[in-house]
Amino acid sequence: MISWFTRLFKGVIIALGFILPGVSGGVLASILGLYERIISFLAHMSKDFVKNVLFFIPVGIGGILGIALFSAPLEYLLQHYQVPVLWAFTGAIVGTLPSLLAESTQKSKRDKVDLAFLGLTFVLSGLLLYFLNDLVGTIPANFASFVLAGALIALGVLVPGLSPSNLLLIMGLYTPMLTGFKNLDLVGVFLPIAIGGALTMLLFSKVMDYALSHYHSRVYHLIIGLVLSSTLLIILPNPRNAESISYAGTGIGTWLATLIFFVLGILLGAWMSKLEEKYK
Repeated sequence: MISWFTRLFKGVIIALGFILPGVSGGVLASILGLYERIISFLAHMSKDFVKNVLFFIPVGIGGILGIALFSAPLEYLLQHYQVPVLWAFTGAIVGTLPSLLAESTQKSKRDKVDLAFLGLTFVLSGLLLYFLNDLVGTIPANFASFVLAGALIALGVLVPGLSPSNLLLIMGLYTPMLTGFKNLDLVGVFLPIAIGGALTMLLFSKVMDYALSHYHSRVYHLIIGLVLSSTLLIILPNPRNAESISYAGTGIGTWLATLIFFVLGILLGAWMSKLEEKYK
C-alpha cells in the first residue's frame, strides 16, 4: 500500500511537467525513477502487460490529481503576474540548456551537421511559430487542438528535456488548457489530451527509441534548436497572438521581481538537471 501511494505521489509531481513551461515530464519521470520503465513498457507492450498496467494506475491517478491541484493557481498567476511568471518559466528552460547541450554529445562529438541542424531548426521553427497565426489563423481551443496538445505533452515525456508547454503558450492553447483542467472538463479537455497523448506514446515510443539510438546527436541538436526558438518567443511580444506577453504598464517593481524570478527559474532548471543526472 505504501508503494501504491508513493507512485500516486510521483504521478502528482510528473503532472508539473505537463503544465509548467520549462519543466519536462520526461525529466521528472527520470528523476523519480520511472522513465526507463515507461519507455520499456511502451516499446514492449505485450511483455508483462497486466503487471505494468497495475503498476502505472496510481501514477496516472496522481497525474490527474496533480493537474487538478495546480491548474487553478497557475491560471491565476498568469492572469495577474504574467511578466514575472513567464520570465520565471523562461529561466527554468535556460537552466536546463547546459544539461541538454551536454546530453547531445554523450554518444558522439558535435560536428558541422549537428550545428546545421541546430541553426536551421532554430530559425525555421522560430519563424514558423512567430507567424503561425498568419499561416493557419487563430488556433481554436477545441477537441482537435487539444488532441494536438496531448501529443505535444506526450513528446515531453518521451524526450527528457523537451518542455511542450512553451509551444502551447505560443500556439494560444496553454490558458484554455489550464481553464479546462481547473474546471475538470473531462470530455472537452481531458479526453482529447488523453487520446493525443496515448496515440503519440504508442506511435512514437519505438520511433524515438530508434532515433535516439542511431541519431542521438542529430535529434538532440534539433530539440535544442526548437527549445531555443520557443523559449525566446515566450518573452517576445507577438501582436498576432492574444496570449503573447505584454509589457504595457510594467513598472520598476515588476521588473525587479521579474529579474529575481528569472534567476530563481535558472537555478531551479539547473537543479532539476543535476537531479536527473544523479537518478538517471
